[in-house]
Amino acid sequence: MMTRSRMMGALLARASLISLPLALLPAAAHAQAAPDADGTGAEIIVTGSRTITNGNQSPTPLTVVNVQALQTVQPSTLSDNLNQLPVFAGSRSQFGNPSGNAGAANQLNLRNLGANRNLLLFDGHRIPPTLSDGTVDSDMVPQMLIERVDMVTGGVSAVYGSDAISGVINFIPDRKFSGLKLQAQAGISRYGDGAQQNGGIAWGTGLFGGRGHFEASYEYRNDEGVLHRNSRPWNPEWSVVGLGTPANPYTLAPNVRLYTTAFGGLITSGALSGQVFKSNGVLSAFQRGTGSAGSALVEIGGDGAYYDDSMKAPLRSHQMFARLDYDLTEAVHAYVNFAGVIKKNEQYQAAPMLANVTMSSSNPFLAQAYRTALANASQSTFKMSEFMSGNAERRVAESDLNSFIASGGLEGRIGDYRWNLSLQHGWTQQKSIARNNVNQQHLWAALDAVVNPANGQIVCNVTLTNPAANPGCVPLNIFGPTAASAEASRYIMADTTAIARSTMDDAEFSLAGSPFDTWAGPLDLALSGEYRRQTLYQVSDAPDSLLANCTGLNFNCTSTSTLYQTTANNLPKVSQIVWEGAVEANVPLLKDSALGRSMTVNGAARYTSYKTSGNYVTWKLGLDWQLTDTLRLRATRSRDIRAPSLNELFAPRTVAVSLLQDLLTSTAPTVPLYSGGNPGLKAEIGHTTTAGIVWKPSPAFSIALDGYHIRITDALSNERGNLAANQQACYASGGASPYCLLQVRPNGFTDTSIANQVQAFYSRNINLAEIKAYGLDLEVNYQGELFARPFSTRLFVNHQPKLTFRTTNSVLEHAGVAYDTGSLYPSPKWSATALFHIKPTDSFSVDVMERWRSTLTHQVSPAQIWTNPLVPSFYTTNLNLNWTVEGGRGKFDFFVNVQNLLDRTPPPAAYYNSPQPGQFGGWAIGDDPMGRYFTFGVRWRG
Repeated sequence: MMTRSRMMGALLARASLISLPLALLPAAAHAQAAPDADGTGAEIIVTGSRTITNGNQSPTPLTVVNVQALQTVQPSTLSDNLNQLPVFAGSRSQFGNPSGNAGAANQLNLRNLGANRNLLLFDGHRIPPTLSDGTVDSDMVPQMLIERVDMVTGGVSAVYGSDAISGVINFIPDRKFSGLKLQAQAGISRYGDGAQQNGGIAWGTGLFGGRGHFEASYEYRNDEGVLHRNSRPWNPEWSVVGLGTPANPYTLAPNVRLYTTAFGGLITSGALSGQVFKSNGVLSAFQRGTGSAGSALVEIGGDGAYYDDSMKAPLRSHQMFARLDYDLTEAVHAYVNFAGVIKKNEQYQAAPMLANVTMSSSNPFLAQAYRTALANASQSTFKMSEFMSGNAERRVAESDLNSFIASGGLEGRIGDYRWNLSLQHGWTQQKSIARNNVNQQHLWAALDAVVNPANGQIVCNVTLTNPAANPGCVPLNIFGPTAASAEASRYIMADTTAIARSTMDDAEFSLAGSPFDTWAGPLDLALSGEYRRQTLYQVSDAPDSLLANCTGLNFNCTSTSTLYQTTANNLPKVSQIVWEGAVEANVPLLKDSALGRSMTVNGAARYTSYKTSGNYVTWKLGLDWQLTDTLRLRATRSRDIRAPSLNELFAPRTVAVSLLQDLLTSTAPTVPLYSGGNPGLKAEIGHTTTAGIVWKPSPAFSIALDGYHIRITDALSNERGNLAANQQACYASGGASPYCLLQVRPNGFTDTSIANQVQAFYSRNINLAEIKAYGLDLEVNYQGELFARPFSTRLFVNHQPKLTFRTTNSVLEHAGVAYDTGSLYPSPKWSATALFHIKPTDSFSVDVMERWRSTLTHQVSPAQIWTNPLVPSFYTTNLNLNWTVEGGRGKFDFFVNVQNLLDRTPPPAAYYNSPQPGQFGGWAIGDDPMGRYFTFGVRWRG
């Protein structure tokens, strides 16, 4: 009969791995059995397979990292830890660009193929979506009791189901933690901002005479962020001017301004056109900048306004986890889990922008001389644009996330077969708050100021003509940078809220074992089935169906004007049901023969039925060939899927009104951009090939080199009609291109007069793209001595020379590009991370991490002409010093960590399409804009 320790090892799939000081296990081993309490090997299940119980036999590239090791060199969130590895590119973080209602969510992204194309697991089970767009905010994962992270960098949909096109990230908890541990740390940048505080506690103990075990953890994190992009002296509103043509090439430049608006207010029509209120109430000539020829939006320098969004979004979170295990019998084990996060993050944006609002020429806030000049010109109204400042509060996109997972299951054995039954319920509420959203009805009422003949006071005109329509109206003076009163600014703004709730119920069953032996060893077989139901709905107090009441309003308001400038629509509850069945086999073909030490073929197939998107078959075939004791070859081929999310299928229509470039008429009108779901979407299909070699001449040294080729067909492409490439494709076709369906014009697509100015743009997901990526992953590990002291190092390198997005009318190469039209995130062709660890004394250790990426370019298409397309390579160095003090009360680790030790400044980069200085870009996302950052902390375990 099995000993209890071996039984627990098999049932719980616990990986008691022999750890390197910086990271678990070299790539050659990845995951393997460690000695159990009785000296025998504990069996574990390798991520990426239900049959393979030793990482040495995995044909799929698999990297295992120790969480504590990564937190040593990057003491931040778990997402930040993992994003130090070069296989992650394009991940969304607190430094991310604005992105709808996702706030500043942390989303992991393998190979920059999209956060929705890799699958996140917690202890081998799918993590429910935590964001309304169907993706997972990785801050959902509690950190204190995570033992390791397994990363499968290859398609495994046949094993785990939809979304595993680019790979799987599996967070493995320490199921047998005993004792108590505490941690506390604080950090601040050399600029005196970006302060962080973090504290946590974890406790575990055995129960019921060894038959049970309980553990729990809690962690609090407060990151104050950096609220202004121009807080760094090297980031003076870098943006792109020009049109990318030989006559007017794109140019990356500092001090870029929007020449269509100003902070104090720019008059854009009539007798006073081209004048600006640089000081309150006083007009002067609007000074133009340079580099605007042919551009309808920006220029270098001048009196124009610019955005100044947050550089790093603030984050506050409470993470919690609890687990109870109990042996019902010698052969049956039960467990229940609970995990949750309560989190808030915020993206600070510019103050409200007024775009070509109509003003009365007799407005009493306007100086008499200007009123007279307008009257002499027989001009009863004029238009103004302004970035409000002074007493106007900045707009804030806040995302409040409450996400919880409750799960439980039974695990056991029947003879030589392992079985597992699990149930899971996930519940998420994402509250998206648009703080200081402009109430357009109040704005238009407040702008129409008049003198009350009864007392000579300046009031809103509607107060006299229709006081019941807008009670409490406060007249708004916009003639100057600080002319608006705080009371008037508050009157025109309000906080609006959209609440999205989603659930996932999941039931899984699996049976695995060896039905018989072949000439080369046992054949392992696994059968599994899964039922999954997801729901999503959203309620909003600012839908675009809520229209402004124009009663008593003389200017600006129309019958289709929305009440709020930023809207979010309601979504009735929608659902998706998935049934799946899968089989996997691991078949040994050779053992100790002239052709090698061993050869094993691994195969899997899965049938998936989606109520919303159809039926699909996925499969995987892999080969593991152990040529010698030190040399191994491996290869896989797979067919994978990603089904569209409920949000992609059924998202309610939303509208955002802003300045958008119209290339046909060479203007920049203020028009709506509509977006929403597409119920006709089908699944994306991925085809992945990997091949690699692993050389491990000694237990202390290993090298793994794997190549990969990924092709995704029917890929969803979010096509926005306002993008320059999509506009150009439409106009070149004379109106025949499908991209022409993404804009609305009165006179077709050949009339270039202002009378044919665009009236609206659309943004939609369509199954029309093909994505190709290929490259190499290298991992080198060494553990030994340096100067007779313990030393270890680990090197990760990724080379991805191809990341091509092909649509109906364009082929865009994003490999090596700083900003692209899809994700706005860089894809370096080369990236590397090196980790070094040494212990000069038994109680003192030094850890160093070096990160580097290769040169990037801004040029997505060969047709684009740039004057300065290159973004230089960039590297940073992290240093951690740790002192260990052990005594009767436990072990203390005191540490000092310096991120970006050399205070490296990231080279400038910016988004070329619809440039918005101070909002998008300034640096390539993934580079470190914080500068030198200091963290001090202590960890204790007793």
